[in-house]
Amino acid sequence: MCVGMGLAYLGAFHAPEPHDLRVDIVGTGPQTQVLAQTLHDKGAGALDVRTVPDRAAATAALRDQSSFGAYLPGTPGHAPELLVASAASDTSAMAVEKVFTKVAATHDRPLKVTDVAPVASGDPTGQGVFFLLVALSIGSYASVAVIGGAGAVLPMRIRALLAAGMSLVVSLVGAVFAGPLFHLVDHGLGGVWALSWLYSAGILLTGVGLHTFLKRWTTLGVMVLFVMLNFTSSGGIYRPELQPGFFGSLHAFWNGAGFVEGVRGHVYFDGHALGRNVLVLAVWFLAGAALVALAGRTENRRRAVVAPAAAAVPAQMKAEAKEELEEEMEEAVGV
Repeated sequence: MCVGMGLAYLGAFHAPEPHDLRVDIVGTGPQTQVLAQTLHDKGAGALDVRTVPDRAAATAALRDQSSFGAYLPGTPGHAPELLVASAASDTSAMAVEKVFTKVAATHDRPLKVTDVAPVASGDPTGQGVFFLLVALSIGSYASVAVIGGAGAVLPMRIRALLAAGMSLVVSLVGAVFAGPLFHLVDHGLGGVWALSWLYSAGILLTGVGLHTFLKRWTTLGVMVLFVMLNFTSSGGIYRPELQPGFFGSLHAFWNGAGFVEGVRGHVYFDGHALGRNVLVLAVWFLAGAALVALAGRTENRRRAVVAPAAAAVPAQMKAEAKEELEEEMEEAVGV
């Protein structure tokens, strides 16, 4: 776990650098084209600089998250202005602001920054959704450890129902965190709860299904899937444009990214790309349900093979098997 967490977190977060970070220069004249080309060349792959004709087009690109900053060169009597959307990613907005503060400084002009999609007052850094993701994830995979260890003797259908029930509990706790307790969102709380439930249910079903095959290694397995690879690719701290390519590629289909981007789209961007992110979470949910079904059939086959020989097993061996099961439960819950 130490090696895995170090590789994942340090690999994803230790040196954020922009690559192909889309920014726009607003205008149509030759000076606009020259500025855009100069920034593109100096960026050496860090920036994807384009031109848009007017402020409305620049704002629309920010609202659909195809751009992360738009620079309006100054005119006589008007300071240069930078448009950002901090709700899409505060760290991306800061990276863009750093670039264009230097551009404005070369002309000895102060830079005016306008946020066209600000975050809720209860989430000034825009990273509250990420820490909500952390809480939901820990509640979910900790429940997997308990259900897998203590409930291993129960039929799979009962464990699946326990997983469904715990996902509801975890999602309700997340809704309390996001709404009345910390005010991470100022509207759309019902949608945030629904996304939380779908996310948590996917983790729980996947973990319960995996326990049949991984046994005491299940806790490590779910930590790899839903912590090491999940938190680092979610986009909650740094979006893919500021991360190494491996984590950026996971962002396209991992469930944590589906949750974070789904909440952002639902709360701040009028539902933009919400359907795609719900689909990502739904696919993980269905994969977990399929894994549970497969695990149930596997356990039934194992019982059919083991049952005839079970009567001949000495009492001492049965006691040792019981002790091993209890040890597995203690290790899982302890982790």
